[in-house]
Amino acid sequence: MTLPQHLVPSLVGVAPGATVVVEGDEAHHAVVVRRMRVGEDLQLADGMGRVVVGEVTETAKRGLSVRVTSVDDLAEPAPRVTVVQALPKGDRGELAVEVLTEIGVARIVPWAAARSVTVWKGERAARSHAKWAATAREAAKQSRRAWHPEVVPMATTAQAVQVVSGADLAVVLHEDASEPLDALAVPSDGEIVVVVGPEGGLTDDEVAAFVAAGGVSTRLGAEVLRTSTAGLAAVSALLARTPRWG
Repeated sequence: MTLPQHLVPSLVGVAPGATVVVEGDEAHHAVVVRRMRVGEDLQLADGMGRVVVGEVTETAKRGLSVRVTSVDDLAEPAPRVTVVQALPKGDRGELAVEVLTEIGVARIVPWAAARSVTVWKGERAARSHAKWAATAREAAKQSRRAWHPEVVPMATTAQAVQVVSGADLAVVLHEDASEPLDALAVPSDGEIVVVVGPEGGLTDDEVAAFVAAGGVSTRLGAEVLRTSTAGLAAVSALLARTPRWG
């Protein structure tokens, strides 16, 4: 069984034999929720590629000490995947973030599309972004990721177009596209960007802007997926054709 993972701010300089102190909510979750006890092993990660395994040597309600037994430095998976995710309504945004994190996406860009029903403004924008970031953090721990995804602040369409322009492959999911996803050449390195539209679909102007920036308007299949699951399906289909899933 895979060891439970907990996140710490940094593991720089940590070597076998060192003691790492876990504090705050992470320690509370380990000791009170998971009931970790002295002598049990767990995994610690800093979200930047370093993962250590260690033995719990001391516990408190909001703190525990871990003696490190092994250290692994893992390279960031390539190709990197960014998903530009149009804001879904309700709690479907957190669902999208959760499954995209579990599948291995490196960056999630919340996007205020023209037809997005949900609007992030003022305090709501800060709360919603924090909720997406927290969802990604927990999903990354659950899936034992060494590299945790970045959830950037909400992007405008112009900013989303800039993200597309910097990609080695940019896929714009569109139900009326003629190009099937499996016809695309998928790079083995660099960055892949997947653009997922809102419930109401992409506008013609949005599709044109993404295509002009180098994106490829692409369809997944005959079925029309929800915005909260379309990204998962597309990223899975793409990663299956890379060394990451080879």
